[in-house]
Amino acid sequence: MSALWQEPRSDRNALSAEEGAEDSALIQKYLESRDEILFKALVERYQERVFRLVLSVLGPYAQAEAQDVAQDVFVRVYRQLPNFRGECAFVTWVYRIAYNQALTHKQRARARMPHVPIDAPAAQALFAGEADPYVHAAQTERRAQVLACMERLPEVYRTTLNLFYWMERSVEEISAYLGAPAGTVKSYLHRGRQKLYEELKKQGWRDEDGLP
Repeated sequence: MSALWQEPRSDRNALSAEEGAEDSALIQKYLESRDEILFKALVERYQERVFRLVLSVLGPYAQAEAQDVAQDVFVRVYRQLPNFRGECAFVTWVYRIAYNQALTHKQRARARMPHVPIDAPAAQALFAGEADPYVHAAQTERRAQVLACMERLPEVYRTTLNLFYWMERSVEEISAYLGAPAGTVKSYLHRGRQKLYEELKKQGWRDEDGLP
C-alpha cells in the first residue's frame, strides 16, 4: 500500500450506462427463458469485481475465504433475481449483497476467533520479494503493523482504503461498490487516512517513516 497520502485518481473503470443497459437486457432474457447460459454471462461479467470487493472487506490474507463468499453472493443473486425490480442498477444491487455478505462473514469469523492477530507470517506471505533477508524481515514487520492498524479502523474506512490503494479502484468505482456518492467516498478516504495515521503513531511511527 504505497503512496498512501496521494490524492484520489480520476476514474479508469467507471461503470457505463451501456453496461447497465446490457445487464437489463440479459436479466430480462434470463427471467423469460431461464437459460442458465444467460445467468452465467452475468456472473462472468461481475465475478472479478465481486471478489475484489469481498476481499477488500476480509483483507489481503483471506483470498480463499473471499472466493467462498463470492460464490455465496452469486447463489444469493441467483435465488433473489426474480425479485429484482430495478429500483437501482443491477450492479449496485449485486455489490450491496456482496458487501453485506462479506461483513456478515467477517463478523462471524471474529466471533469464532476473537483474539487471532494479523501476524508477521501472514504479511510475509503477502509481501515477499525483498532480496536482503534483514530488509525483508524489517519490511514484513512494518507491513504486519500496517495490517493490524487497518483492522482497527471502522469497516467502511478500511474497505475504502483497501479498494483505493491496494485494489487500485477509482473513486467512482468505489462509489458504485459502496452505494455512496463520490464526495462521500473521498471523505472516507480522507478520514480513513487520518485514523490509520493515528493508529500508526500509537505504534511509534513518525512522519518520516513513510509507509510500506
